Amino acid sequence: MPAQSVENAPLSPGFPATATGRTEARGPRVAAVSGITVNGYRRLDESGDDVIVRVRGLTFSHGGRRIFDGIDLDIPRGKVTAVMGPSGTGKTTLLKLIGGQLRPDSGRVEVDGQDVHALSKSELFRLRTRMGMLFQSGALLTDLSVFDNVAYPLREHTALPESMIRKLVLIKLEAVGLRGARGLMPSELSGGMARRVALARAIALDPMMIMYDEPFTGQDPISMGVLVNLIRRLNDASRLTSIVVSHDVADTLAIADYLYVIAGGRVMAHGTPAEIRTQPSDWLTQFLEGLPDGPVHFHYPANPLAGDLLEATLEPGGA
Repeated sequence: MPAQSVENAPLSPGFPATATGRTEARGPRVAAVSGITVNGYRRLDESGDDVIVRVRGLTFSHGGRRIFDGIDLDIPRGKVTAVMGPSGTGKTTLLKLIGGQLRPDSGRVEVDGQDVHALSKSELFRLRTRMGMLFQSGALLTDLSVFDNVAYPLREHTALPESMIRKLVLIKLEAVGLRGARGLMPSELSGGMARRVALARAIALDPMMIMYDEPFTGQDPISMGVLVNLIRRLNDASRLTSIVVSHDVADTLAIADYLYVIAGGRVMAHGTPAEIRTQPSDWLTQFLEGLPDGPVHFHYPANPLAGDLLEATLEPGGA
């Protein structure tokens, strides 16, 4: 099946086309251009498997500390799946393992049926063109304009003419509400605008999946609301799979179809937002409600205070 042009590409489901071919919808307009050929691979996935990322028996250590201890996860295709947990539990590390940036000590990570860590370098690079990534910092190229940042993956991974790239970039920037900012430099953007430009770049190649690393960190309430809306609408309109790593409990629960809560190297809970809220776990209740004390104690383990105060001889290093 030959690759389709932008003009003939089907519009995103759920966004009816007008007589002029434009999509009409409340909120951001999202036009998904399917059929782009990247490094000889057709973008649109039709494998039919309901699970796009399958993790089995994953163990990983860093600096002598066990980060994951035999975890299993299934990321459903076409859904927003959130990965949550306390700081330092390896949520960002999990994204790097899925993307093949890190190798596990043992276990298996499959993306769209492919064993990520058994792929050759060229096969892994080709798989990565089908996975978008929104970095926590945004990671925009500071010497390139907004337009050129979004155009960069298209120029690197496709043989499309510049006229076609221009149309695609404008479509992606329109989807995130920043078509009018295409001439600005990253230094001229607010934090929320920079995150949206990074999102436009992440969807430039029409990936099958986007991984969001703490997308709400450092955002004001308006920018956070915009990002929450964009993640949900882009996922639904473009038939994407989204993996969201976040500490923001309320907004993440609002957009997620399924959640995994990780702590201590293990999956502590998983399920739909409704199922997660009703699980009888004191630890989970403390995490979701942000309680200062509970199974995770406020005080670091120590001897009784009275004993320390009355101790005649100071311990080495004590005061």
